[in-house]
Amino acid sequence: MEDVKIIIAFIWVATMLVYLLGDVMRIFAGDFTPGEVDGKPAPKSTWFGAAAIMLIPILMVVLTVILENPINKWLNIIVAIIFFVFNLVGLKGYKAYDKFLLIISFVFNFLVVLYAWIWV
Repeated sequence: MEDVKIIIAFIWVATMLVYLLGDVMRIFAGDFTPGEVDGKPAPKSTWFGAAAIMLIPILMVVLTVILENPINKWLNIIVAIIFFVFNLVGLKGYKAYDKFLLIISFVFNFLVVLYAWIWV
C-alpha cells in the first residue's frame, strides 16, 4: 500500500483544487463582483481572512508530509472535520454548481479522516 502520508497529502491537493474550481466557476458565471461580498463592499480584513482560510489546505499538504505521528494523524482529522463543518454551515447560500463541488470536497474531507483514522 502507498504511504498514507502521500495519500492524505494528495487528497488535500485535490480538495484545494475543488475550492479553486469553485472560485473560477463563480467568476465565469458572473456570480462575483470584485471587492464585494454578498453585494456589499468588503473590508481588507475580509480578504485577509479568506486568504488565511484558503491557505490551510495548502499548509496541510506540507504538514502531512513533514510531521510525524500522532500529531499528524490528529491534525488531519481535526482540520478535515473543521472544514467539513465550515462548508456545511454555508452550503445553503451557494448555487447548484458550488453545492456540487462542496459535496465533492465533503467526500475528500471524509477520506482524509478515514485514512488518518486507520493510520497506524
